Amino acid sequence: MSSHKEKGNQLFKDKDFVKAIEEWLLVEPPTEQVYNNIATAKFKLEEFGLAEEFSTKALSLNSKFVKALYRRAMAHVAVLHFKPAIADLKAVIAIEPSNKVASHHLAEISKIHRKIQFEQAIATEDEKKASDTIREMIDNGGLEIPSDYDGPTLDSSNLIDSLIEHFKSGKTLHKRVLFELVLKTMDIFSQEESLVDVSIPEGVNMNVIGDTHGQFFDLIHLLGLTGKPSETNYLLFNGDFVDRGSWSTEVIILLLAMKYLNPKSVYLNRGNHETRQMTQVYGFEGECKHKYPTDLTYKSFAQLFTYLPIAHLISSTKKPETTLSKSDILTKDGFKRFFVVHGGLFSKDDVTLEDIRKIKRNREPGQEGLMCEALWTDPQEADGRGPSKRGVGVGFGGDVTKRWCELNEVCAVIRSHEVRQDGYSCEHDGRLATVFSAPNYCDTSGNKGAWMKIDASGDIKTTQFAAVEHPPIKPMAYSSGMASMMG
Repeated sequence: MSSHKEKGNQLFKDKDFVKAIEEWLLVEPPTEQVYNNIATAKFKLEEFGLAEEFSTKALSLNSKFVKALYRRAMAHVAVLHFKPAIADLKAVIAIEPSNKVASHHLAEISKIHRKIQFEQAIATEDEKKASDTIREMIDNGGLEIPSDYDGPTLDSSNLIDSLIEHFKSGKTLHKRVLFELVLKTMDIFSQEESLVDVSIPEGVNMNVIGDTHGQFFDLIHLLGLTGKPSETNYLLFNGDFVDRGSWSTEVIILLLAMKYLNPKSVYLNRGNHETRQMTQVYGFEGECKHKYPTDLTYKSFAQLFTYLPIAHLISSTKKPETTLSKSDILTKDGFKRFFVVHGGLFSKDDVTLEDIRKIKRNREPGQEGLMCEALWTDPQEADGRGPSKRGVGVGFGGDVTKRWCELNEVCAVIRSHEVRQDGYSCEHDGRLATVFSAPNYCDTSGNKGAWMKIDASGDIKTTQFAAVEHPPIKPMAYSSGMASMMG
């Protein structure tokens, strides 16, 4: 029988990172290589805080173990902690002066860090917004659409189908069309609260869709399964529309077009990737500038992201007919409610739905507070709260979820934010569900995608789907060298 280390190695090759870690944790005594293997698997699972922790354990056994220094640097970069990443890469180069990969990544990370620092230094509250600049340009007769433009406009019949075919052929929109769409949907989102209430009338279904991450061809396949938005078919996209995948502009434009046409049937939550710093690192900014070559395109999307709601409260309108489990929590009137948010719950127990409704938007989420936690937190197996396995936010256990649901008369929390091999998972005694809708994430994970359909009685049906083929463009193709660091 092979050793735990060898079993783990094979499971890692088979992309079963969770079971690989389980095997490596059984190795006695653990070595720096085993700890670094675990760190690498945690990195693949996007548990960047734990990747840092196990890299540090490896370095406690061998302070000059270059692979662990490099892995820890990449874990820091993944959550935008640039200073410690730069320090670790400098340590690598001190040990191996000829390490070209570390030298290249040090240069790239230092450049990104300087750029973000510069932008933060010059940012002011009264800086002219992208939307104001666009409106001025249009009012002054700029951005006219040429007569030979053959792409969709907002007045096109069958706009959604036209956009899909246009983008499948590798074409882009005229900037006037794009900017008008951004402005119009920005106005729609500005009328919505930070917590949006949506009731599901009888005969209507609400489809909750998790991360799509720029996987345009998987998204249009998914829309063929869920059905397009209509008066009887609602769609809620639960954040992380952009970054990673290399068709992020196509994804966000398609979602905005559906929102524009169906404002009461299409809903969007903000994810942790709908933020400036993440989009500057994970590819969306570079993609905007490649496909729509002007800083104004990216700035207009970045501004729009700050208008997105933080969460949705989905309410049934028909009392459930099926037998309820002991864990089901109903409103005083006997209906089901579901709290849909990208990340998860909070670092304190007494957060109410009204507190979430009062979150002030039109800003970046920062590193702490309710908005940051809503976008970043993750569940954990143990009760209570713990440090984030991701390195940002907190971990919260089943007891936290139970108390929060009881306080707010919520049946369950539906969130996204994490890859699930089956496309979804149910945790915390059925009070917490994760749904992830980017199959074969980054072309490497081999996972299924899934979505959840909720009817007027509050009954949920979860459906899986597989990835489809796409043109030969790699994930993070526009990320200025970051793709090799995140692999």
